[in-house]
Amino acid sequence: MKERQKQVKRCFWANPKNPLYIKYHDEEWGQPVHDDAKLLELLILECFQAGLSWECVLNKREAFREAFDGFDRDTILAYDEKKIDELMSTSGIIRNRAKIKAAISNTSVFKSIQEESGSFDAYLSGLCPKEPIFDHTSTTSTISDALSADLRKRGMKFVGSTTIHAFLQSIGVFSSHAPDCYLYQGK
Repeated sequence: MKERQKQVKRCFWANPKNPLYIKYHDEEWGQPVHDDAKLLELLILECFQAGLSWECVLNKREAFREAFDGFDRDTILAYDEKKIDELMSTSGIIRNRAKIKAAISNTSVFKSIQEESGSFDAYLSGLCPKEPIFDHTSTTSTISDALSADLRKRGMKFVGSTTIHAFLQSIGVFSSHAPDCYLYQGK
């Protein structure tokens, strides 16, 4: 099995020496996500990724899940300064106070969007096409520009167009596997 995995052609960014990255590429990235709990997790992680590599965040995802109480929305909303200090001393995660505070405030905005739209997924479906967009070269798009602007207007932080585009790739709005990748589905 491992020999077969080495022979399979993947997107250039999928580090073949990192089993977590290969598993993420092969089983998760670009797959449609409609579950709000999973959308919240991926959005928070993408915000922590801002200025860093996704591989860095992915390597820390289990530590993030533990530190952020499984990304439970209501638990995160109850975080206070004591919890922020605890997170700042938690090894295994990205200890950036501004990003930790943003994760909490972004979760509050996320909840507001859920209440307004019925779900975060419903909110996204109002801004995104139903069928995936095949694009393996862009790092931003008119969709990520509009979504980023709306989320920032609502008060989210670390949600620039590039971050939001990466989020949309991860949840399958964009099908961004490269043409030479075995998962490519473009036309």
